Amino acid sequence: MQLDIEKIQDGQGAIVTIRSENLDAGNVKAFKDRMIPVLEDHQSVLLDMSGLTFVDSSGLGALLSCLRTVNNKKGQLKLFAMAKPVQALFELVRMHRIFSIYNTRDEALAAL
Repeated sequence: MQLDIEKIQDGQGAIVTIRSENLDAGNVKAFKDRMIPVLEDHQSVLLDMSGLTFVDSSGLGALLSCLRTVNNKKGQLKLFAMAKPVQALFELVRMHRIFSIYNTRDEALAAL
């Protein structure tokens, strides 16, 4: 799994773009392994989900793990640009109540 990491100006955090169509049992370990250093090095992380078209329960678990890590250090994790099927899943399992989700990158940045 490839992640593109871009620092936010003024050292506020990082924007991570997931370069995969799926976040599932097949690649969730690679996702978590690549996210750990990002979460450790930045107080705020914005996760660009625009490339994802499918997330399974393993993927949701990995995202929850990221959220827990950020919350433990009083940081922020914001998700943005979800495709309709992924957004529908988040609403179905009520994850939209747990995560901060934004339509665009600019909205997520403004919320920092």
